[in-house]
Amino acid sequence: MVSIAVNKSRDNVAMLGIGAYRPQRIVSNAEVCEQLDSTPEWIFDRTGIHNRRWISGDETIRSIAVAAGDRALKNTPIERTKIGAVLLCTSSWLKLTPHGAPSVASDLGLNGVAAFDLTSGCGGFGYGLGVAADLIRAGSVEYVLVIGAETMTVGLDPTDRGTAMIFGDGAGAVVVGPAEENGISPTVWGSDGENAEAIAQDVDFLAYMNKAQAMQGIDPEVEPVGRMSLHMEGPKVFRWAAVTLPRALSAALDASGVAKDDIEVFIPHQANARINELMKKNLGLAEGIPMANDIENTGNTSAASIPLAMEEMLVTGKAKGGQLALLLGFGAGLSYAGQVVTLPPAPQEASF
Repeated sequence: MVSIAVNKSRDNVAMLGIGAYRPQRIVSNAEVCEQLDSTPEWIFDRTGIHNRRWISGDETIRSIAVAAGDRALKNTPIERTKIGAVLLCTSSWLKLTPHGAPSVASDLGLNGVAAFDLTSGCGGFGYGLGVAADLIRAGSVEYVLVIGAETMTVGLDPTDRGTAMIFGDGAGAVVVGPAEENGISPTVWGSDGENAEAIAQDVDFLAYMNKAQAMQGIDPEVEPVGRMSLHMEGPKVFRWAAVTLPRALSAALDASGVAKDDIEVFIPHQANARINELMKKNLGLAEGIPMANDIENTGNTSAASIPLAMEEMLVTGKAKGGQLALLLGFGAGLSYAGQVVTLPPAPQEASF
């Protein structure tokens, strides 16, 4: 009988380096309120956000993904030629075809490696980290570059109170590879498709194209086609988060084999400072444990949120490489993904 080859598996995997890119333009609450019926104080009280970053000039989803990936590679003590796969976690790449990862890989000097996109909303980085770790454990590849990159502002309605004040742009990346000690726990993930429309694009591509075609010859000043944009039912998402996420965090701890008291850093998705404080309290983490608060000056950057927050904590000294951190991403889908990880070393080349 013919025997088919099997990849050699690896047990221990970790994040070996991190990099990030923050767009140059800083947008304050006051600037957002120029088009939004709100006040800077109300926005901060409800979300924990003072400022966010928006792309400008020649910055694009492609350029910021490449910049973050390049910094992660430079901050990792391996040759970039050892990267066997590039995984781009994003919901804002502007084309369905070609997908983004091959172009990003080529720009990074990695043309020819396996490269694919992963779309899972704000939980995207957690999904990507889990996929990357399991690819390495299965022996499919030795090193993976995981990039979370978003230009959320491209699809925002600046007058929508549910989204315009929340989202920003940015990119974060990590290099994942084999390690002496395991640094990435099994991923705990899930979804709630019954409530998926709580965070949704307001019109699908076909309906939008049909509308645009039907309005040919009509003066856009009289009846504009409008644009596709993201809408969110905030109270519904908040209720889902309050019920689902504490269970997800407890499950992530159980799957990791790590005791709650061993967690040294908490890095949740930067969706809302109120939700994060509630999760920390409900989980019973120690009062003095550092918790990411990158949302205050970066906003919600969806799949880029966790790596950006991780980088900020390492750069500012709020967290240190080698510490045990609990991660949880959550959002559109509605979906979530969480892990316990060992933090990578602080980057030599930072994003700010």
